[in-house]
Amino acid sequence: MGWDRLSYLITLSRPRFWLYLAGPVVVAVAFGATTVSELFTVETVLLAVYFLVPANVLLYGVNDVFDAEIDAVNPKKEAREARWTGDWFVLLVVIASGLLGVGLFAITPTGAWPWLAGFFLLAVGYSVPPARFKTTPFLDSLSNGLYVLPGIAAYVTVAGGQPPVAGVVGAWLWTMGMHTFSAIPDIEPDRAAGIQTTATVLGETRTFGYCGGVWLLSAVGFGLVDLRLGALLLVYPAAVLVVYRSDVDVARAYWWYPTLNTLVGTVLTLGALWRIVPLTEVIA
Repeated sequence: MGWDRLSYLITLSRPRFWLYLAGPVVVAVAFGATTVSELFTVETVLLAVYFLVPANVLLYGVNDVFDAEIDAVNPKKEAREARWTGDWFVLLVVIASGLLGVGLFAITPTGAWPWLAGFFLLAVGYSVPPARFKTTPFLDSLSNGLYVLPGIAAYVTVAGGQPPVAGVVGAWLWTMGMHTFSAIPDIEPDRAAGIQTTATVLGETRTFGYCGGVWLLSAVGFGLVDLRLGALLLVYPAAVLVVYRSDVDVARAYWWYPTLNTLVGTVLTLGALWRIVPLTEVIA
């Protein structure tokens, strides 16, 4: 594989968004573990590695294959992402990335399997007909719960039991807000291509309101697990309000969210780790 293909594959996998799948795994492992030794096991490392790169190659590769015609007129592809080239070798890598994920079922407990299966089904169904959830208003938003499914599987693998329902609902709602906010810059290109999404149906102003409302409900869900979690997640409805009321182009603001998500994820992870190793011991 030449450098051009490798470079294209990296661009296709959206490095800026790698932590959207791997991040929930890291956070979930931190919350599921009760000892330091449980943080770094063969299972947790393999889950983190798979969802850091191969899973992103699968998710975005499938998306780009079935969006090739639409992406041809999407200006976002010109500046930040890559348009599908039809390279057969890249297609094989995308398929292999999916097949590689089958191995995760061999290293995880049965309680994690429905979450893993859900990820692969939604990752493919989001873009591939006849399901193609991304072209059905509100189902496009709902189906993006796929981003937290790796984290739930990781939690089950480490903790040996299922996470709190309120936490799962809160996390799912968080992904719905993230997806729909990211669709705002695509409203006009999608309308031009005749594609209906939550954002194209609602329009820009109401989509801002939808994102803010969903993120507020997400904070409530997390708050039912721990008030501190709910308070932290309030940063999302606050941020969308700031963007809406400012002169910042939403297409530009969209690219700030990976940084915001990384910061929030870091705070969550550190908070979970301090349950295992108290901050006083770290300082000492």
